[in-house]
Amino acid sequence: GYLVRPANATGKLPGILVVHENRGLNPHIEDIARRLALDNFVTFAPDALFPLGGYPGDEDKARELFGKLDQAKTRNDFVAAAGYLKALPECTGKVGVVGFCYGGAIANMLATRLPDLAASVPFYGGQPAAADVAKIKSPLLIHYAANDERINAGWPGYESALKAAGVKYEAFFYPGTQHGFNNDTTPRYDAAAAKLAWSRTMEFFHKNLRG
Repeated sequence: GYLVRPANATGKLPGILVVHENRGLNPHIEDIARRLALDNFVTFAPDALFPLGGYPGDEDKARELFGKLDQAKTRNDFVAAAGYLKALPECTGKVGVVGFCYGGAIANMLATRLPDLAASVPFYGGQPAAADVAKIKSPLLIHYAANDERINAGWPGYESALKAAGVKYEAFFYPGTQHGFNNDTTPRYDAAAAKLAWSRTMEFFHKNLRG
């Protein structure tokens, strides 16, 4: 994984786990981790492809490798990564997660698996099983692209389950955007939507991880 903290950090900082898309730990996700560290968080971006040799330096090859992962083991790896971050001596023990695409689904999953998670921000991520939603203890900030039928189809059921379980959440749909709108290395990048979603994300993390 890729561990980042501010160069001039003094004392302990809250932690944020950064979960990549279905391409592994590429330069874009490393950039996200650094961006969060500049806002005074200690950040950890694990590479799910590590058991297969790690991010291969090529997006297409990375996607191919992704299909070979044992997903149950990979989910457990991300649970372990959150525990690793929380236990770091430079971390306050308050940990949030942000994930994109595949990582958005992992951010949703971690909220069901980690009762001490302090904040979860899934970007256009698949939803957890309705039966698991009652296990969520962390507040959620959920970002969706408006034009993303496959992912958005799961939202009504997820929202019903969140309401039934009394989970604190906010959800935003960004008009005119496609799945992946936050990734500034692809043609689907939408600068205005990405900027707004990021400002909401930072406000949410500062509120829930520094309290």
